[in-house]
Amino acid sequence: MADAMKTTMRLFGRLNTAVYRATKGRLWSKIKGMPILLLTVKGRKSGKLHTTPVVYFQDGRDYVVTGSANGRPIEPDWFRNLRAADTASVEIGGFCFEATITVADPEQRAQLWTQLMKHGPFFEDYQAKTERQIPMAVLTPR
Repeated sequence: MADAMKTTMRLFGRLNTAVYRATKGRLWSKIKGMPILLLTVKGRKSGKLHTTPVVYFQDGRDYVVTGSANGRPIEPDWFRNLRAADTASVEIGGFCFEATITVADPEQRAQLWTQLMKHGPFFEDYQAKTERQIPMAVLTPR
């Protein structure tokens, strides 16, 4: 069952990415009211570039992403890849830029989590489903 869910999520991600790029973010640019960016980062094992649609919120000039995996017990692959990378490419609408990656430490995460709850309170339900602390990362434009 887990493999079927993972395959379905990957297929939906590819479709979302294609529609998002084709329309420069005019379609499929929000999930549950939160905006989506396309995050491209090298695979930690393969070294190949992977693009994933990810919800975000802005914190000043930074973009904050959350590795919730809808509350599954294992961190999403895209976040594990993010942990292993120094930089990522970000697309928002038709605008693209390179960003440095900072995975939030516990103190910063607590502050960012409070902000996230204002934008996407449904993340609290995801946190309640899992024993792991859902990680957050800050993408700073270069």
